[in-house]
Amino acid sequence: MNRKRWTALAIAAALFVISVLVQAVGVLLSDKAGGWSERWLALMESPFSEEVIAAGDPLKKIAVLEVNGVIQDAGEAESFLSSSQYNHQTFLQMIKQAKEDRDVKAIILRINSPGGGVAESAEIYDQLMKLKKKTNKPIYVSMGTMAASGGYYIAAAGDKIFASPETITGSIGVIMQSVNYEGLAKKYGVELVTIKSGPYKDLMNPARKMTEAEREILQRLINDSYDAFVDVVAKGRKLPEDTVRKLADGRIYDGRQAKALHLVDEFGYLDDAIAALKKEHHLTGAQVVKYVNDAPWSSLFEMVSNQIKPDSEAAGLIRLLSRPSSPRLMYLYAE
Repeated sequence: MNRKRWTALAIAAALFVISVLVQAVGVLLSDKAGGWSERWLALMESPFSEEVIAAGDPLKKIAVLEVNGVIQDAGEAESFLSSSQYNHQTFLQMIKQAKEDRDVKAIILRINSPGGGVAESAEIYDQLMKLKKKTNKPIYVSMGTMAASGGYYIAAAGDKIFASPETITGSIGVIMQSVNYEGLAKKYGVELVTIKSGPYKDLMNPARKMTEAEREILQRLINDSYDAFVDVVAKGRKLPEDTVRKLADGRIYDGRQAKALHLVDEFGYLDDAIAALKKEHHLTGAQVVKYVNDAPWSSLFEMVSNQIKPDSEAAGLIRLLSRPSSPRLMYLYAE
């Protein structure tokens, strides 16, 4: 193992030790330091803060929630290398905060994402719909460069969707991929030995060809998730199901095409979505805040991760250690 790999392992181990120490200190403070420690721990536990991006009445706020990057619950090790990217658990907490804060009167969902996991996208959509049902707070969507597949899935929770003419969106569909290296393995005399409890325990085994029975099982999963996607779009955009199925063949659309197909409502950027929300929901003079991911120690982790180039062997090793190897159902245009 060369020095770069040892460095990557040392960094991963150091981050793990730091997280354990933080938790231990938190427990100690909560037991010994009374009210002061409770306030300190509350601060430490907050994974994000509010950043004012437009001055106004703080008792009448519009909260901007950003989805930036692939929508997946990638785990802590991955987040160390992409502190500015999407963090699933933190984003769910942002939705909860926007729902419970009585001063927040409306939400802007800012999306710049190619999509991601089926489960994560569905969870975000479900939480946004619960927010709307419980509070009647309007949700406007502002699409960035891309809001495709799972990015469009969560956009369907919005009351109005804004996109630029150049936004890439659509890609309504489901994908699941793996690699078959059976021929390569035979060429070099490599044999994968599998012991399993049932005939389908090693579905998508990369060392052999998939059987028709296995393909049928996986296709049913794909079809179920696809039906859920179509249903979400049909309800959110108030379109007939058969219309959605015709345009939901996996292809992408630019903003112009999406508007013609009624997948988006208006051309515009973030400022346009905010202005429309203020005008249409009597929120003139509202303060606009953005929830910013700034978890405790994030600056330290960012400083460490900045020393690791994203395309380096160290970064690749940490990502490899943090990701499951099993194929997943994805609402994803590209990663």
